[in-house]
Amino acid sequence: MKRSYFSAVGAGLIVMASAAMAQAPQGAPEPGPAQGVTPAQPRPASSVSDDQLRKFVSAAQKVAMISQEYTPRLNAATDAASQQQVHKEADGKMVDAVHREGLTVDEFNGIGQAVEQNPGLAQRARDMAK
Repeated sequence: MKRSYFSAVGAGLIVMASAAMAQAPQGAPEPGPAQGVTPAQPRPASSVSDDQLRKFVSAAQKVAMISQEYTPRLNAATDAASQQQVHKEADGKMVDAVHREGLTVDEFNGIGQAVEQNPGLAQRARDMAK
């Protein structure tokens, strides 16, 4: 089953990715977790290799750009069906971006949670993003 990044992680990782790589638009809606989607477990910081972290940073930059691209469309959606369609399209692009970097969505989410919880790992990610 293909889980969507946008739904599985919500705004926390997008905010982290945006802060590390680019500024997210202010007032952007924060997507919530989809029903029945279990968030990934954070990975221990020591188990995240430099190669995995580089892949994560690259994917996070792309995910942040997709989020910024779709935020105006989400804000312009006038009904739930339109919002759902925008979410679905953004989800697909985000999942593809993560896969193109050589990570699964679960790996990406787990590394992202580890980055959020470990200041040293977060600093390594910021250094790689420069």
